[in-house]
Parts: sequence; structure tokens; C-alpha cells
Amino acid sequence: MNQLNVKLQKRIILIIVVMFWFSQYVYMPYQAPYLLSIGATTSFVGTVVGAYGLSQMLLRMPIGIMADRKGHHKLFIIIGACSSGLASLFRIFIPNGIGFLLGSLFSGLASAMWISFMVLYSNYFKKEDMQKSMGIIIGANNIGILVGFVMGSMFYDKFGMNFLCILSLAAAFPSTFIGFFIKEPKIDFKPLPVKELITIYKDKRLIGFSLLALVQQGILMSTAMSFTNQIAKQLGASGFQIGINSIIYILVAVITSYFSASKLAAKQGAKFWIPTVLICICIYCIIVPNTSSVLHIYFAQILIAMSTGILFSFCTSESMKNVDQKKKSTAMGYFQAIYGLGMTIIPIFTGIIVNNYNMSLAYYLMAFISFVGFLSSFYWYKFKN
Repeated sequence: MNQLNVKLQKRIILIIVVMFWFSQYVYMPYQAPYLLSIGATTSFVGTVVGAYGLSQMLLRMPIGIMADRKGHHKLFIIIGACSSGLASLFRIFIPNGIGFLLGSLFSGLASAMWISFMVLYSNYFKKEDMQKSMGIIIGANNIGILVGFVMGSMFYDKFGMNFLCILSLAAAFPSTFIGFFIKEPKIDFKPLPVKELITIYKDKRLIGFSLLALVQQGILMSTAMSFTNQIAKQLGASGFQIGINSIIYILVAVITSYFSASKLAAKQGAKFWIPTVLICICIYCIIVPNTSSVLHIYFAQILIAMSTGILFSFCTSESMKNVDQKKKSTAMGYFQAIYGLGMTIIPIFTGIIVNNYNMSLAYYLMAFISFVGFLSSFYWYKFKN
């Protein structure tokens, strides 16, 4: 594939990525309030939210193995984009708890295909440019979420949930169509047996950086995506101010994602950025429960946003460093399943601590977890790398 075609294919994938994550997130902040407003119980809302994470967690490792066995990613990307659209169709035509539960399962299936988006995009780059490829595609991911958050905050109060699901559908099906124009780079391919593919699960580097991503994603879901907004509300923040809080987070995440792909970030490298950002998360978890101003929370969001833009992209590229091309999807499936576990388990335990004790204790425990992550990463780069 010549250089011109490679550039075109990179752009096609990034366009699909932005539309895909817009489709997945435009309604997401309003799903729980909507279901509660139509009479769903809080436990059922928890089931709907949990179904999204659980379906991803169960599917990512098998999908990774299937992608490596097949040797192609185009079909998985098309299935992912289409599943996102089907999820919105369920929500549009069955606008009750059952429709949203089915929608969450299909949204989870769609997000499980993210493996193929990331692996295929990285295949257009040289091995030494893995970090650059991860920074760019995670940046596109965050742009899609940012546009979704902005449009959701603009239209939900005026037009309701059904309109947001129509917007989701309007992005999903064109991205499915564009997926048919993907042309994969030619690689030497001979499928490995499943028994050999899963030996990558024992790779210490993959395990270690997957666990650091688990810490990052779990704390992110427990704070910026949920309880930090609750703290802001307790400080008197309006719905608009809470929306601004989310937009600040995702905007900084976009900027720092592209920074992580820059030569300046590469100069310092993962050895500097991973421990540094883990300390920033620790500081964030101490500041937020002790602040007395919504404005202070706005500034604190910059620290947690760096975890998405810088820490997550570096953890992804670092975890893949030892991985053979033929096992790349299997390794990515493992990586995403492990951090998906964090996205499910840490928020559950955070909720239990908040209910039984208080918000501050929950945040201090997350500060402790991130500090353990800092010590682990420091030890790795000092003695093991």
C-alpha cells in the first residue's frame, strides 16, 4: 500500500472512530435520569448500566482471539458500528427499561469491537511509532465523546431522550457504510492455534500495564464519570455547571491524548509520564472531597483528564511492546478485558463505601490505590524494564 493510500486509510478509520464514539456516548449521561423518570427502579438502572460493562468484559478476549485467527479487522469494525446503531434502534422503538437493557447489551457488543479499531490503526504505523498511533486514535475516541456530551447537553432538555438516540443512529449507520471502504495493509499471515495465542496472557509486561489501566479506568469511572459530579451538585452546581464539568474533563482528555502522540511526550517517555500521571490521580482524589468550590473541581478535572489522555495511551502502547504481530488482537482483548474489570469493580466498591461510610473515605482509598500504582510503575522502570 503506497503512502497516499495509507494516509487515506488512517483518515477513514479516524472518521469512523469519532462517529462511533459519538453514537455510543451522546445519550450516556442522561440514560439513568431518563429511566428513573419513567419509573424504573434504581436497581434496574444499575442492571442496565452494568449490562454494558459486563457484555464488553465477557466478549473482548474471545473477539481478540477471533480477530487473530481471522487475520482481518474490517468485519469486526463494521459489526461494531452497526451494533451501536442497533442499540439505538432498540431504545427508539422500545423506549422502556427492556429496550434500554437490550440497547446496553448491543452497545457493549459494539464497544468490544474497539480491539479491532485500535489494532488495525496501529498496523498502519511502524512498530516504534506505536505510542503515536495510540495517542492519535484515543484522541479521536475522546473527540467523539466530547461532541456527544456537548450535543447531549444542548438537546436533551429541549427534545428528550428519543432525539438523542436518533442522533446516535444518524452517526452509527453512516460509519457502518464508511467501514466498507477500509483497506487493510498486507501482512504475512498464518493463523496460530488458540492454545499458542493465549500464551500471551502470561506476558508480565502485558499483565502489569493492564493492571495500571485497570486502576486508571476504574478510578475514572468512579470519579469524573460519577461521584465527582455528585460532589459538585452538593456544592450547589446547576445541571449546566455539571455539564461544563464533564466537558472540561473530555476536552482536556482530547488535548492530552494528542500531546501523548507528540515528540515532546516521546522525549520524556513512558518512564516519566506513567508514574507522574498516577501521582496526579492521587492528588485529584485528595483535592476533590476537600474542596468547597465548584470552580476548584473544574481545575481538578484537568488532573484526572490527563489520566485518559496520557496515562491510558502510554499504558496501551507499553503493554503491546513485547507482542508478536500474530498475537496483537489477543493481547489487546486481554488488555481491554482487564481494564473493563476495573471499570466494573472499582465503581461498585466505591458506591458501597459511599453508602456505608462517606464520600471522603472512598476518594482517599482511590488515592491510595493510585499511589500503589505509582510505586509499582516506579519499581518496574527502575528495576524490571
